[in-house]
Parts: sequence; C-alpha cells; structure tokens
Amino acid sequence: MTIQPQGDAIRKAVKWLSEERQADAAADISRLVEQAAVKFDLNPMETEFLTKFAREEL
Repeated sequence: MTIQPQGDAIRKAVKWLSEERQADAAADISRLVEQAAVKFDLNPMETEFLTKFAREEL
C-alpha cells in the first residue's frame, strides 16, 4: 500500500523530484529536496515526507 501525500504542493514536489532523479540518477538527494522545498513552498512536515520518499526510492 502506498501512502498518498495530501496537498497539491507536495504532489507536485514528488513528481518534480522523481523527474529530476530520472534525468540525473547521481543528483544529490538532499540538494534536490531543498530545491523542491523552496520551489513548492513546502512546510517542514511536507519536506520531511519528501526526504523519506526520496530515500525510499533509492
């Protein structure tokens, strides 16, 4: 079962992060998460979710 994130911003951030990782698998995950947090104006809880999502996708 996959947990779906709540809110449009986090969904867009997850999609963006996935696309960035596909384009460059060697990209620094922490840097991408930071960029997504700023780009999509994520709150700390959403940023934490995105970090966990990114680490699980490895």
